[in-house]
Amino acid sequence: MLLDEKETKIIIPGPTGALESILNRGDSDAPLSALNGLTIVCHPHPQHGGTMDNKVVTTLMRTYRDLGVHVLRFNFRGVGKSEGVFDNAVGELDDLLAVITWATANFPLSRLLIAGFSFGSSIAARASYSVNELTHLTLVAPPVERYEYDRDSVFNAPLCVIQGDKDERVFAQGVYDWVEHLQSPAELIRYPEASHFFHGYLTNLKTDLSETLLRQITL
Repeated sequence: MLLDEKETKIIIPGPTGALESILNRGDSDAPLSALNGLTIVCHPHPQHGGTMDNKVVTTLMRTYRDLGVHVLRFNFRGVGKSEGVFDNAVGELDDLLAVITWATANFPLSRLLIAGFSFGSSIAARASYSVNELTHLTLVAPPVERYEYDRDSVFNAPLCVIQGDKDERVFAQGVYDWVEHLQSPAELIRYPEASHFFHGYLTNLKTDLSETLLRQITL
């Protein structure tokens, strides 16, 4: 697929039907443009209003895009124009694996990155083990006490975790304890006053994640 437009709407074949998706082109003269990277971003819980247009998701998109990395975000089954119904994080994992299959087929020379917010971070984490030579994984406000994440505290790529102390939906201290015990290269971005949706901190999140990605990713 040619990236001749800054933003392209795409329909990706999923396990239960079409998956509504958007592809954003990375800036060609940005610091990570030589990476030839593609980041897949997963949105928060479908039954709590989560979509690919969520503000944290679009902030992640702008972060990678402005660094020169292409970004593919999509709606899980049953969200927006994506077909199917919510499947309690089981079918949603299959959705992401289908998106990964599509991405590797259409961008065979691109290095793959994955990011996810809240519920989407668990899907991202589990799917990361299915990607050979994954370049990077970003998990934002991960509810580690409610969903599966790691395998024996080891991931197959550098990891960035972003969490606010005043998260009303995720037990923040549980996230910090989990990160501390990981055996993989991991960086934590912590905001003492931030809530679950990072109101008032999205600009900080973009800046801090950009700096972290530039440290963690090798061109």
